[in-house]
Amino acid sequence: METSQERKTPSIAVLIPCYNEEAAIAKVVGDFAAALPGATVYVYDNNSKDRTVELAAAAGARVYQEPLQGKGNVVRRMFSDVEADVYVLVDGDDTYQAASAGPMVERLLTERLDMMNGTRVTNIAAAYRPGHRIGNSVLSGLVRWMFGSRVTDMLSGYRVFSRRFVKSFPALSSGFETETELTIHALELSMPIGEMETRYKDRPEGGASKLRTYSDGLRILRTIVMLVKDERPLMFFSVAAAILFVTAIGMSVPIFVEFYRTHLVPRFPTAILATGLMLLSFLSLACGLILDSVARGRKEIKRMIYLSVPVWQGR
Repeated sequence: METSQERKTPSIAVLIPCYNEEAAIAKVVGDFAAALPGATVYVYDNNSKDRTVELAAAAGARVYQEPLQGKGNVVRRMFSDVEADVYVLVDGDDTYQAASAGPMVERLLTERLDMMNGTRVTNIAAAYRPGHRIGNSVLSGLVRWMFGSRVTDMLSGYRVFSRRFVKSFPALSSGFETETELTIHALELSMPIGEMETRYKDRPEGGASKLRTYSDGLRILRTIVMLVKDERPLMFFSVAAAILFVTAIGMSVPIFVEFYRTHLVPRFPTAILATGLMLLSFLSLACGLILDSVARGRKEIKRMIYLSVPVWQGR
């Protein structure tokens, strides 16, 4: 006999961060409401200067404001405010396929995953510009090399999360680098994650991308470096130590050769600099070893916080 717990359905929240998306927001709200019957659609506006708020509300979304500019700030606010069992995060520009939301949610629940990543697939050059495609490949490859090769499209704005993921996510980023932070959070804690291909299309007429290829790319790269320093300090400081060590050796070799020939040290400042670089090399390695222990303790705390969040028990 089927129990009430087995008949229970999860509460689903569709989270849409928005900034000047009047050309697409009504369609996005309507499409996701139709694709996920019973889900609550939330639109968090980020200081839009057009009719985004008005059109989102008219389409049936619950609309809220986040005054701190930047997608990361909006994601932090949404994750803090909204209570649900499953969270669907999607951009408000109508570039992602709403029909993929149902299968992604189903797979998240069936396989008891914490994150489903929507991998973008498109043949439209304007939808996924070559510069963005190359940058995504380079940055995703860097993250895969350092944290594990479990996510192919690190910068996708279309994801499905469990409550456990959302309520344990620190959300420290302020801008578009939040996607990088979401990915590394899942990889660092070895969460069960999956991917599903989803069609990616061009923006509707009147819409414009908010992503700045070079400046946002540099911010994402900086975020990766900072996360490596925080989560993989031994790797980070070992690389610095190796660079300093090799530089010191390269500077000292001519000095030793000259000393062997003449028993003199004519380039005394260079000898002092090489000695200083060698000391810094060992100091960097020692910092890496100490901070690695600190990082392990932080990781254990984050893991315990993650495990303390109750999971949906509807199955």
